[in-house]
Amino acid sequence: MSNDTKVRYSDKELEEFRKLIEEKIEKAQKHLELLRSSYMNDGNNGTDDTSPTFKAFEEGSETMSKEANTQLAIRQEKFIRDLKNALLRIENKTYGICRVTGKLINKERLKLVPHATLSIEAKNMQK
Repeated sequence: MSNDTKVRYSDKELEEFRKLIEEKIEKAQKHLELLRSSYMNDGNNGTDDTSPTFKAFEEGSETMSKEANTQLAIRQEKFIRDLKNALLRIENKTYGICRVTGKLINKERLKLVPHATLSIEAKNMQK
């Protein structure tokens, strides 16, 4: 193996990724709070005095949006968990290393998907 093959990202690069991930966690947590508060407040839309058919229609769409919000919230929680795990990998200096090939994951890919643990190469092998 030649010396120019990088085995891991430098501390400086890891620090850049750490900032990026922390910003993403902050945004994701705000988004999660919004989702949670929207399905907590779904209960009263003040449609009590309107016709029963409209109310039934409202409740139907309310249930739909509540389920959709719950799904989004669950996905958001997983996203935050994945990002926090990425921070741990930065601490361990194993961040950005593909768990299948052991090679460095492309920097551009990590900027788009900072919690990625697979290189494109490994991802394509799974198909």
